[in-house]
Amino acid sequence: MKNSLLLIRTSPSRSLIPVLLATMLLAANSWAEDRIPIDDQAFSGALRTAEQMPRLRSLLVSHNGNLIVEKYFNGSTAERAANVKSVSKSIMSALVGIAIEQGHVNSLDQPISDFYGDLLPNRTDARKDSITVGNLLSMQAGLETTSFYNYGAWVLSDDWIRFALDQPLQSAPGTKLQYSTGNTHLLSAILTEATGKSTLTFAREVLAAPLGFHLAAWPQDPKGVYFGGNNMELTPRQMLAFGELYINNGRANGRQVIPESWIRTSLQPLAESAREEGRFYGYGWWMREMAGMQASFAWGYGGQFIMLVPDLSLVVVTTSSSLPGDGRRSHIRSLYELLEYEIIQPAQQLEYANVARATD
Repeated sequence: MKNSLLLIRTSPSRSLIPVLLATMLLAANSWAEDRIPIDDQAFSGALRTAEQMPRLRSLLVSHNGNLIVEKYFNGSTAERAANVKSVSKSIMSALVGIAIEQGHVNSLDQPISDFYGDLLPNRTDARKDSITVGNLLSMQAGLETTSFYNYGAWVLSDDWIRFALDQPLQSAPGTKLQYSTGNTHLLSAILTEATGKSTLTFAREVLAAPLGFHLAAWPQDPKGVYFGGNNMELTPRQMLAFGELYINNGRANGRQVIPESWIRTSLQPLAESAREEGRFYGYGWWMREMAGMQASFAWGYGGQFIMLVPDLSLVVVTTSSSLPGDGRRSHIRSLYELLEYEIIQPAQQLEYANVARATD
């Protein structure tokens, strides 16, 4: 067994690690009584580091559905909701998946011209007709971004939908990752029209209520459409409950909240980021390798994270100050290191040790 364990740790093909780990777990017949528990002691280093991070507000870790770390920092509390920024995009993804399952939206391939036919005749590029719901959700619509340098002009406009649709096409739809909050806001407008309910009402009915919490209202655009993809407010425990859905194949409290097929679909890497090699985007979720494991994460400005490591049955939530400042970028770097090397890696090593004990 020691040779097998060494092989996993040193193999140059890290993508094989989850497969090998799963194979070894299946080979173990009875090992629960001899397991080394993954508890808060496994993350003592992470907690020491977290205490020294002035922008960090919360750190929660669950394993196999058990909350084993819940710490709040710098004056934050469990009851205080955080502006989760672009974590909202992952929640929008879940809402789209539910809307498709319920028949409000035909499919990911439905063209947005079905919803915006009255606006698109004013276009300057007929290729906009081919933009689909899936293109918006995967950030491959091809439209010039309404994030970053264009964000201020967009949110100060009196019609966010028209502004986003009027942006020039910089690439053919479905061909290139171009991150834009306007894309997910268009999806909020689509949900409003398709369901006959506001995005807030729909989200409360199909997501928050089944998870057992009240979803607070968040800002609307000048036309009354709830902001799609930014500025939702959740407590860290609500974030954790949402992340647990993805570990549990969409189920919570004895019911199927998100279709199981949507969980698989939304966590498939579709396009690589031009800003960071090895970081990919799916349908509303980011993906990258961390400590040799595949991790998917909802990521919001400033350090808001819902991190999923399905092969370890691990969910990690962080909230942070979202105020601009000189320390923001260094905080994000430190937070990535904390997540990868002081949470995911120790959990991975304990799983390896448990497999070794079970098959020794």
